[in-house]
Amino acid sequence: MTDVVARIAAGVADVPRAQWDACAGDANPFVGWDFLTALEKSGSVGPGTGWQALPLLIDGADGQVAAAAPLYAKTHSQGEYVFDHGWADAWERAGGRYYPKLQIASPFSPVPGPRLLLRDDALAPALIGGVEALVERNQLSSAHASFIEAGQVPLFEAAGWLIREDSQFHWTNRGYRDFRDFLGQLSSAKRKTIRKERARAVEGLEIVHLTGAALTEAHWDAFWHFYQDTGMRKWGQPYLTRAFFSLLGESMGDKILLILALRDGRPIAGALNMIGREALYGRYWGCSEEVPNLHFELCYYQAIDVAIALGLGRVEAGAQGSHKLARGYAPEPTWSAHHIPNPGFRRAVAGFLEAERACVQNDREWLAERTPFKKIER
Repeated sequence: MTDVVARIAAGVADVPRAQWDACAGDANPFVGWDFLTALEKSGSVGPGTGWQALPLLIDGADGQVAAAAPLYAKTHSQGEYVFDHGWADAWERAGGRYYPKLQIASPFSPVPGPRLLLRDDALAPALIGGVEALVERNQLSSAHASFIEAGQVPLFEAAGWLIREDSQFHWTNRGYRDFRDFLGQLSSAKRKTIRKERARAVEGLEIVHLTGAALTEAHWDAFWHFYQDTGMRKWGQPYLTRAFFSLLGESMGDKILLILALRDGRPIAGALNMIGREALYGRYWGCSEEVPNLHFELCYYQAIDVAIALGLGRVEAGAQGSHKLARGYAPEPTWSAHHIPNPGFRRAVAGFLEAERACVQNDREWLAERTPFKKIER
């Protein structure tokens, strides 16, 4: 291959939408132009947030973008869901400067997907090399790629990046006709428990599904209240601005599913989902009134109903949460990749990752044996 030149744009919004999306594809909404520019335009990323957009681009022979990476300079490790705070502490105790670092990611989105957006697959090594060159040129501690889809892990591995493994809970659609059909695959005790949970959760409530033009600013106002409450309890400060949700509704309404619980016509809880080509992605939840099991109903059971109705292959319900296991969500592997140029620091991290990987895999195997599905006699 002839020499390839990578360049940095001031933001994804500065890249023509059609060119970015020609590389990103339409399967995963979290790497699309609309989602990433909504983050920029709303101020959820940018000055004062610790996320500086530095999208890395490679142009093809036709003058159009042929490869891109959603790259950010980070001055902290918040909003990533792949925790490297211990690495930062160790590096700085040794006299180094961990931040800023580079992050290839969809901000605030623990959703596996492509991190190398490629119209020309042959440009993957050059795109990774461009990130490495930025690290070297600016004497940065590291670069990271979080929640990489399985098919791209070997690309980073071939470039010498360290691979980290973790787990998430996903629900898989095995051709179910409806929720009742899904329940039929569970043990009798689990079926009864879920039926009781669902009945108790919706007692006295109306559940509504909103998408596209049905989404209004009043709905976003209600959900913003829920999101703020959850964000302050989980992270101390919500990551997303109010404007982000309006922009998302304007540009991606047909890919949004907002599920609200109403009491006497007033929203008391909500769950925000994104609709992909193959999966339903559960993202945010919040409430103004505590109702037993309502979280399970809106975030997990309603999502299963929708996935079956839309013919989607799975539901990805976000990071963490072993309580999802009893609701039919099974552990699946996730991966991140890490470029650490300093030899000593790299060896230390590599040793940690090897030990961690064994624990993660053992834990996933243990959990997989405890799903609520009927056990097959051998």
